[in-house]
Amino acid sequence: MELLQGIETRKSIRGFKSTPVPEDTIRNILQLAGRSPSYTNTQPWEVAVVMGKKRDELSAILYGLANSGVPANPDTPTPASWPVELDKRAKEHGARRFNSLGIERHDAAARNELRLMNFKFFGAPCALFLFMDGSLGPWSTFDMGLFTQSLALAAHGVGLGTCPQALLAHYPDAVREFLGLSKDRKLVLGVSLGYPDPAAKLNTYQSTRMNVEDFARWWK
Repeated sequence: MELLQGIETRKSIRGFKSTPVPEDTIRNILQLAGRSPSYTNTQPWEVAVVMGKKRDELSAILYGLANSGVPANPDTPTPASWPVELDKRAKEHGARRFNSLGIERHDAAARNELRLMNFKFFGAPCALFLFMDGSLGPWSTFDMGLFTQSLALAAHGVGLGTCPQALLAHYPDAVREFLGLSKDRKLVLGVSLGYPDPAAKLNTYQSTRMNVEDFARWWK
């Protein structure tokens, strides 16, 4: 796939086929993502690749925590509020997505079930958990974002789909314990990875983007 086409057509996938992804394919994607730029070439990313039986076991743990109402305790706190324009975009995005799925605003049960699907990795056969050293600061978090974008584009380029999910980082202690990692590894993000299911209704929704005129100012 041509690079610019890949950037234009990439989207978050929320419905996957159960077809396993070959380990060599995942390794190649990660190798490409590792070409991402980072502050003074520090390359802070650490990736846990969870597949097969381990994938199912971890999914059950996270789903159980979320379904039981256990409070989230992410290593990176979720924003308490957004500036007005950003908050407006987020709410409009949520409303359009629910409308596309036929979920009414008052249907709390359906909304919750959609939320819980995150912890089943939307059916993806592979989940990636992105960590970095807990002593690192904002610049390294920025680098992790660059890595995530490269990962998503590399996967898209070989016919796979990804869904970066903040919710998968809501229970970092449980993830670390399951993976046998120490508490000094900061969980930044989870990413579901697999072959997109074109028949999944969740994949019919297309989010909107701002025009250049909405976010760029020019000095000449």
